[in-house]
Amino acid sequence: MNHVSTQQLTAWLDSTLQAQRFRDYCPNGLQVEGKPSIRHIITGVTASQALLEAAVQRGADAILVHHGWFWKNEDPCIRGPKRQRLSLALSHGLNILAYHLPLDAHPTLGNNAQLARILGLRPDYDDAGMPATCGPEGLIWLGSCPDTPTLGDLNTHICKVLQRQSLVVGDPQQKLSRVAWCTGAAQGMMDAAIAAGADAYITGEVSEPTFHLAMETGTGFIAAGHHATERYGVQALGRAVADEFGIKVEFVDIDNPV
Repeated sequence: MNHVSTQQLTAWLDSTLQAQRFRDYCPNGLQVEGKPSIRHIITGVTASQALLEAAVQRGADAILVHHGWFWKNEDPCIRGPKRQRLSLALSHGLNILAYHLPLDAHPTLGNNAQLARILGLRPDYDDAGMPATCGPEGLIWLGSCPDTPTLGDLNTHICKVLQRQSLVVGDPQQKLSRVAWCTGAAQGMMDAAIAAGADAYITGEVSEPTFHLAMETGTGFIAAGHHATERYGVQALGRAVADEFGIKVEFVDIDNPV
């Protein structure tokens, strides 16, 4: 079976995702060092206890996720669930690799790019051939939804494709010309989508003020699930790793209704 050194894989991921470009809420890259050589990777959305256990059961050498550990402002003490996760990783030599905003933003492998692919959204592109974006770090993508002309049509399509019920705010008959999207918990960036002229904004989560902002501006809003909107980037990244290094990469979906 082919293998790659942990150092080589980390360097390739850091370079591919331009990890150093982002001011993030957590460290990106190799968060926990395990075995020096990797033959088998488990990918997933979040480095949860369940994903770690799945990796151990499958004999993996590493997990590659979007949501890793060591978030800003969290309790730094290693106890409770945090101790259990870290103990499991260390005792089995698991490498923990995590990429948060870099994986959201990547123009082809990222969560926004992959959500557009899976939903049939059509991104706009700038003169340099890069996706048109707005908001902090350019995380919000802009484009259109040619096959779903109204807010109601778009929501029905999203529910069918992502296989979960989303929360929608606005008139189902509202015509859509320009849409904006940012996976995960990006409801707080809706102002930027509105300023960019979006008729509707798609993200993962919703907050109480979001309803009022949507209603008062006449902008449709769809919260399609944090986990549900961020399942696809890490899968695309895993396929890229497998193609680059010829190692075994498996995606394990630990479902989360949030």
